[in-house]
Amino acid sequence: MGTLDRITIDPAVCGGQPTVRGLRIPVGLIVRHVARGQSVGEVIAEYPELEPEDVRQALLYAAWTASGRNEPLPAP
Repeated sequence: MGTLDRITIDPAVCGGQPTVRGLRIPVGLIVRHVARGQSVGEVIAEYPELEPEDVRQALLYAAWTASGRNEPLPAP
């Protein structure tokens, strides 16, 4: 599995939802945009503070959690 060093969980940010780099952009929001057919470029155009690696890691995190993992984020 790749690194998830851009995924952060902070109870003070977005109610503790996983976000990207502490920005107030939840992983779930990014995943929904991609699931609705938006390209990485389109997501970044809508949220210019994101980088392609942010979107990639959001998808990787979603796949990791969908596999039934309950442990903390893997160390970078």
